[in-house]
Amino acid sequence: MRSPALLLVLSGLAVPAFAAIYTKPLQLPRITYDYVIVGAGNAGLVVANRLTENPKIQVLVLEAGISDENVLPVIVPFLGPTATPNTPFDWNYTVTPQTNLDNRAFPYPRGKILGGCSTVNYMTHHYGSSDDYDKLARDTGDAGWSWNNMQKYIQAHEKFVPPADGHNTTGQFIPEKHGFKGVTSISLPGNSQGIDARVLSTLDELKSEFPFNPDMGGGDILGIGWAQSSIGNGTRSSSSTSYLRDANSRPNLHVLIHATVTKLIPNGFKNGRVSFGGVMFTSTNTAIRLPSFVYATKEIILSAGSIGTPQILLLSGIGPKKELSAMGIPTIIDNASVGKNMSEHVLVPNIFQVTGSESLDELLRGGSFLDTSLAQWTANKTGPLSNSVTNQLGFLRLPQNSSIFQTVPDPSTGPKSSHFEFVIANFWLNPGISVPATGRFFTIVTALISPTSRGFVKLASTDPFKAPIINPQLLSTAFDRFAIREAVKATKRFASASAWKDYIIAPFGSNNATTDDEIDAHVRSLASTVFHPIGTATMTKAGASWGVVDPNLKLKGAEGIRIVDASVWPTIPNAHTQGPTYLVAERASDLIKADQ
Repeated sequence: MRSPALLLVLSGLAVPAFAAIYTKPLQLPRITYDYVIVGAGNAGLVVANRLTENPKIQVLVLEAGISDENVLPVIVPFLGPTATPNTPFDWNYTVTPQTNLDNRAFPYPRGKILGGCSTVNYMTHHYGSSDDYDKLARDTGDAGWSWNNMQKYIQAHEKFVPPADGHNTTGQFIPEKHGFKGVTSISLPGNSQGIDARVLSTLDELKSEFPFNPDMGGGDILGIGWAQSSIGNGTRSSSSTSYLRDANSRPNLHVLIHATVTKLIPNGFKNGRVSFGGVMFTSTNTAIRLPSFVYATKEIILSAGSIGTPQILLLSGIGPKKELSAMGIPTIIDNASVGKNMSEHVLVPNIFQVTGSESLDELLRGGSFLDTSLAQWTANKTGPLSNSVTNQLGFLRLPQNSSIFQTVPDPSTGPKSSHFEFVIANFWLNPGISVPATGRFFTIVTALISPTSRGFVKLASTDPFKAPIINPQLLSTAFDRFAIREAVKATKRFASASAWKDYIIAPFGSNNATTDDEIDAHVRSLASTVFHPIGTATMTKAGASWGVVDPNLKLKGAEGIRIVDASVWPTIPNAHTQGPTYLVAERASDLIKADQ
């Protein structure tokens, strides 16, 4: 979707500035803090905000990326897909060739900017199934992670606001499931689309397979309903524009950007364990890249994400001894789980050609429609650009009598959880692949939500500026291949409803597949990911022989390091992962405060 010309146009626009952010190490007023947080993404900025509520606590956040100030592609909601891949706001990772996807390698976007992935994602926002949290509580032996306990953090996190167009939202969400006095703005779709009525008509016609869900934001995710997005007043609401903006005038919070962390430094032993208190980083905003050091008297909070966190641990000598030795890195803590157990949602775009002028494809091509829409958004933050990529989405289960369950146990986190997702978009939605020069399109993206495939992240080099090896090993199990095939079949049944007969002309490209073999080939040729990696620093029971962190998120076998990001989830949630990550960070903040 990204258009270089479009990015150039947007770069000339301006928005209100943030308070000062440090850009060079010498600007920092101190080098010793109570807490040093590595990563200013979804989780890191939550923790920074909550800890600095106490004016006596000194916090430094180190962020490798740039400021999000005046970066319109990450502020205008509909332009979210233009923020990645291969931009200055992206780590610009690539996965290894995927054996089960025709050996294709493809971009793997992660936000390298204040707000992290919350600044470059597609803004879909919910928290997953209640089953996800109850399973997490069972897996960790900590009832504090259960849904009954975690729901309260929705109130602390969420500020549910009216949509950009101010329409009547009655029947589109359940207010009792939401918070209205939190930090991050969440809203329903802010611009109606021509297909909205068609989707609702389909849900009515095919309700036995595609039931309507009045609100997926409160733990009950099955069915299809109105999307909720991290958008307020027609603009993206990221952890930077919410949690950081809420706290960045506090004198006890310092944020340094352009700071790539290269290693965690031990400072002795405590309670019979290696203790860590130092962070080595390199500024990428200076003429000569020299190492700098800062120190934490209480804890280092590692919030670098599911790729960055294991890379930093491995570079610091924390990980599988065999792998570290092969790289010539002395092993400080031998932990075979670091970088393993990676899980990801597989994405398949199922694209249809449509007739008429309802689709939004012309927004992606530039021209007068974009000019008019941009003028409207600039004037009052309304119109098609005030919206995310979808007005409706949903989570669905395979039938109980599916043949795969004769040989494979159900991998979902529980009976209220899904196996796959629909994301419905009234335009060409194929991440990383530009819209064709002509034609009108409608897309039902399918995503595998309960994958059984597991991959890994490991070092490619001891150079911290070299990307690690990222191999999610997508669709490497029989269940995953079966489930995504059935998901694609479900899109065909959805699109066959009478509401689409005067709109859809034909499936586009390989989406015309009908047999199982043809559908499998369609999947292999187009599938990528939803960019939701988890598990590479898995949380397990305190006495478990595997895993990276305890239920209190402290690094196993160490003192002074806590990990707070999506990497701690052992099983991928039934959600676009920013919502669950926010809740983890809110509880983590309470856990950290309890130890002060």
